[in-house]
Amino acid sequence: MKKWSLFALPLVLFVSLAVFLYQGLFSDPRSRPSSVVDTPLPPMDLPDLMFPEQRYSVTDFEGKVTLLNVWGVWCVTCAIELPYLTELRQQGVNIVGLYYDQDVDPDFGQKTLAEIQQEVRLKLNQLGNPYQYNIFDTYRDYSLDLGVTGAPETFVIDKTGHIRMHHIGDVNPRVWEHKIGPMYQRLLQE
Repeated sequence: MKKWSLFALPLVLFVSLAVFLYQGLFSDPRSRPSSVVDTPLPPMDLPDLMFPEQRYSVTDFEGKVTLLNVWGVWCVTCAIELPYLTELRQQGVNIVGLYYDQDVDPDFGQKTLAEIQQEVRLKLNQLGNPYQYNIFDTYRDYSLDLGVTGAPETFVIDKTGHIRMHHIGDVNPRVWEHKIGPMYQRLLQE
């Protein structure tokens, strides 16, 4: 009996590991359930990036369908999606930026607000500005409340201020046509 268990235990462990790894071959790493979908936006009181005296709250999202796009100038993929997001804004899509800054973290360096604003102006002038405004998530607390793991990430917010979709990765024509656009259009009609 002891010989059988000595043989069976490694076999069971090997088969379990093989099944786990095999499932990973066919999974989409960007397709993760989000705990914030179908919940109201978390409460916020955050400043505008360019005009810090202006503050935003959840009520600023009520009455319109909005894409809340988490981005940063340090994010290469964000730079790739900016021109397409700018096209969407020109088509009437309401897009708000949630600026996710790394430079307040001592591991990445310290920049003044004026330096961050200058970098943002340069990037948006160069690649297009899709945003109605940019909310400055200074310490990334709000991003954590939303479950953000990095940038870019986009949330589709309905007219009542509820999160209806969370997309991880860039918004490009394919993603818009097959995923975000249909949801956005349906919410406009509600």
